[in-house]
Amino acid sequence: MDKNLKGRGKEVPNRTNGREARPTSNGASKKNGSGHHYDASSITVLEGLEPVRKRPGMYIGTTGPDGLHDLIREIFDNSRDEAMGGFADDIEIVLLPGNRIRVTDNGRGIPVDIHKQSKVSALETIMTTLHAGGKFGGDGYTVSGGLHGVGASVVNALSIFCEVVVHRDGGIYYQEYKQGKAKAKVKKIGSSDLHGTVVTFQPDPAIFPEIKFDFNRVVNHMRQQAYLVRNMGITVIDAREFKGELDFADVFYMREMGLDLPSQTFHFEGGLSSLVAYYNKNLKPIHKNIFYVEKKVEGVESVEVALQYADDISSRILAFGNNIYNAEGGTHVTGFKTALTRTLNTYVKNGSQGRGGSDDNFTGDDVLEGLTVVVSVKLREIQFEGQTKGKLGSVEAQAAVNSVFGEAFAAFLEEKPDDARAIIGKVVLAMKARKAAKAAKDSVLRKGALEGMTLPGKLADCQSHDPAESEIFIVEGDSAGGTAKMGRDRRTQAILPLRGKILNIERARLDKMLASEQIKNLVVAMGTAIGDTFDIAKLRYHKIVIATDADVDGAHIRTLILTLLYRYFRPIIDGGFVYIAQPPLYKIRKGKEIAYAYTELEREKMLGKDVKDIDMLDTDEAPEEESAKEEGTEDKKSKVKISTKTHIQRYKGLGEMNSDELWETTMDPSRRILKQVRIDDAREADKVFDMLMGTDVPARKAFIQSNAKLATLDI
Repeated sequence: MDKNLKGRGKEVPNRTNGREARPTSNGASKKNGSGHHYDASSITVLEGLEPVRKRPGMYIGTTGPDGLHDLIREIFDNSRDEAMGGFADDIEIVLLPGNRIRVTDNGRGIPVDIHKQSKVSALETIMTTLHAGGKFGGDGYTVSGGLHGVGASVVNALSIFCEVVVHRDGGIYYQEYKQGKAKAKVKKIGSSDLHGTVVTFQPDPAIFPEIKFDFNRVVNHMRQQAYLVRNMGITVIDAREFKGELDFADVFYMREMGLDLPSQTFHFEGGLSSLVAYYNKNLKPIHKNIFYVEKKVEGVESVEVALQYADDISSRILAFGNNIYNAEGGTHVTGFKTALTRTLNTYVKNGSQGRGGSDDNFTGDDVLEGLTVVVSVKLREIQFEGQTKGKLGSVEAQAAVNSVFGEAFAAFLEEKPDDARAIIGKVVLAMKARKAAKAAKDSVLRKGALEGMTLPGKLADCQSHDPAESEIFIVEGDSAGGTAKMGRDRRTQAILPLRGKILNIERARLDKMLASEQIKNLVVAMGTAIGDTFDIAKLRYHKIVIATDADVDGAHIRTLILTLLYRYFRPIIDGGFVYIAQPPLYKIRKGKEIAYAYTELEREKMLGKDVKDIDMLDTDEAPEEESAKEEGTEDKKSKVKISTKTHIQRYKGLGEMNSDELWETTMDPSRRILKQVRIDDAREADKVFDMLMGTDVPARKAFIQSNAKLATLDI
């Protein structure tokens, strides 16, 4: 941490149930069946931060993992805005024991003088009042991500504990809060010639069902932010397992204490160009120079775009408004796409580069294939669609990006002819592939129409036509398919067996994919179509369950299916419709008692340390009854002895189970275990798919070598 925050001094102490009455003709309300009136007294007014605690989803989107991690981002954004303004250059995030998070910056420090309107300290006003901050006008910030002024106050409202320490104007100031309310007034606790703000908070378990911060998730977000602000250094430290005593000063300088704790520090001079290079490091760029432009135009403080094409069929578009990641894009992305398509078409029309004998124009899909691009805009008065800021709505950003990028990229193509030749060649290839894929798709659709769009012959469909209650199990091979068909609930459960390993589509285009019978069967079974005719509203099952064997081949098949879904059916994953079945690894039987273990740890717990008489079986051949000579317990009804020996069967595939076992362990909704597939960080997921399923063998080999010790092998 910068010297501006060293030596902080001493430690700081720690509705009614009845229905609404219908109005009468004269406007009065009658009593309803419950005897309640609906009048002014029925209206509840939530004051202060009560609305946040009452409806947290309105402010952070969800109380699940996404919303939990958004708390860190909200506090960090305030520190980052200080860095964007040139007032800070060092930020530290520490994950502390007890689910506490501490964010420190060496910025100006939150003002602590009395606010004229609220009559209390500006610090208390910011921390306890919605829509209060230095980002609504004046000269507090030129640009910021905190449009709504709810960040710090929302985090405070949703925390069981929160404290702020401010260094400014020669003093150290402190205030503590609980669930959004100040426990005492701001007080000066010491002197300091430093400046900066330290915020520590602990999420309220009454709001968040599970409080578990993901260190890697925090690191990935902070790495991205460090690329976006060149003069900003960020350190993330995981001190949750630290057992020593931490005084008030030590917490901020754990990296300087020589402690062996997980940590990451980021500081990138290359800015957006470095971010593009980072996302392309596991790909093969087709041109050497990364395009970059930064310019200020009227109405927009800054337009920044960096891009590079790679030998890939997917595109990666990262969009930011005032350094807030816009996962859903927005006006700046629209402006970029328009300019990119226009500029490349104009360059080919006016230059010597050809379209491979075609007079057709490039489409938006053609020019995006293989592209990695970062689009960042900064505006004084920025508008997002929704509090979570997933989509930029500022109209002026579209025209600004369109003009700035279009002009600069046209110049780049003229000045870098080798790069231009490679880019045009890539786009021409994409255009040809698009036409071939369209022809293949049309052929498949025509064939389907002639056959009445019949479902795959191997699909055992369910009786229900309601997608909300229907589910499809994608199983490995005919053996597992036969068992699953006998054990299923025919009304709501469909079974689709796949033969062997499907095509790895990471490097395959649509025409080659549709030539694969297995993939075509899966596409037809889901009902959504594919490519530009994809329609998630036509999804036939709202639970798509991947049920493969618990071995290496099964894991590979599962990965191939997930690759297909991620690349061509992403909305199905985003909608929460994809699951992975968790069949048991072991069946354990002692006498007439039967239990299933889903993990090695469960098996060890079930058996206990004292069990010595164990019979390991590869198949389910353990006898139901033993002869009377074997030591055991007497069954009075059958008059035979039941063995006390423990029999353990290791399941290596779903086909080894009988239908009853498969139903009660893997398919019965009341007892089964399903893992929902979610994408917490789409960019990291994209990078992993590129590395593991693409053609970069050295990168994949390095990943395997570095993670080999984490693998669970069935040898």
